[in-house]
Amino acid sequence: MIKDRKRTAIVSQLILTILAFIWIVPIIYVVLQSFRAEGGQFVSYFVPQQWTLKNYIYLFTNHDGWNYGQWFFNTLFVSAVSGSISTFLTIGVAYSLSRLKFRLKGFYLRFALIIGMFPGFLSMISIYYILKALNLTNSLWSLIIVYSYGAALGFYVQKGFFDTIPQSLDERAQIDGASRWEIFKFIALPLAKPIIVYTALTAFTAPWMDFIFAQVVLGNNQSKWTVAVGLFNMVSAKENANSLFMSFAAGSVLIAIPITILFIWLQRFFVEGVTAGSVKG
Repeated sequence: MIKDRKRTAIVSQLILTILAFIWIVPIIYVVLQSFRAEGGQFVSYFVPQQWTLKNYIYLFTNHDGWNYGQWFFNTLFVSAVSGSISTFLTIGVAYSLSRLKFRLKGFYLRFALIIGMFPGFLSMISIYYILKALNLTNSLWSLIIVYSYGAALGFYVQKGFFDTIPQSLDERAQIDGASRWEIFKFIALPLAKPIIVYTALTAFTAPWMDFIFAQVVLGNNQSKWTVAVGLFNMVSAKENANSLFMSFAAGSVLIAIPITILFIWLQRFFVEGVTAGSVKG
């Protein structure tokens, strides 16, 4: 029995090692290509023969209208604002559904579960025409609206976390004369720090990495592009695909650094939020 367990553990570790290697190879490739001095999109070797920082410098010198610095700021602005709005809405809805009793509560829970099964991009065309009718396209605020509008439906993990907080704390606070808002502010929120961090991190990363909605909503307005849209358009033209591939790789590395550092820094709260929220969620 013990030998079988050891054999199973060894096989599992071997499989995980192989999967980790497969996962990290493309990342290493992109990082190496961002420092490659010799031009060309397709080469027959993995490690660059000559090294340079010009690919990174090119991004911030505004060649041919490719303003990477502006794209980076746009991405940060949209992610920060929409992430804050989404976090507030999600936490508020989750707490309300966990603690309050009201009519149609069960219906809303089932409705949100069913709607959440459909991918968001299915509504992309209708959302675009609604924004166009309201003259809200080609702006960063329209993108913030798109990322924030469905936040109230993604509450199940957060609700599961609030369900783990004893309701006796709320009852004692009510006996002492605390209002529902004071209970939420001074009792629920401090205890919900892991799930708040988890919600904020996921709400921030979604706009940070999104391409589909940003491309549709922002159109050809280069000054409003996010990094994903800007890098795509930079290499989508045939005349640029070969010469700007290394700068494309450099831009991909730069946009990944902040979110990687943020995730590593908040990883402990992220794991606690997922674990506690999934127990009852």
